Amino acid sequence: MDETYHEVTHASGHVDRLARETLRDYHKERSIRAREELVAELGASYLMADLGLAYTPRPDHAAYLASWLGALRHDPKAIFTAAAQAQAAADWIHAAHKAAADPLPLAA
Repeated sequence: MDETYHEVTHASGHVDRLARETLRDYHKERSIRAREELVAELGASYLMADLGLAYTPRPDHAAYLASWLGALRHDPKAIFTAAAQAQAAADWIHAAHKAAADPLPLAA
């Protein structure tokens, strides 16, 4: 389940949604990829907490942590930017889910 929320957080960054630069430029360099992965992982954590689901770290988290630490070394504020972007993603996902779950009005 963790991976689903991780991937949905990535998807929220699409140009037609939240237009996150880290998703747009994901393939350009590792530091950008590391920042986007941090956003996705935080977003997944936020979504799971909102839903009352237990979070289980993935086996590849050690490799992710190494890349996140590199990003944080270069920009000490990166954690705050990633947290804000992850919260925006979680908010967008909740709003999109609510809109999809609302019943359509009946024709008169």
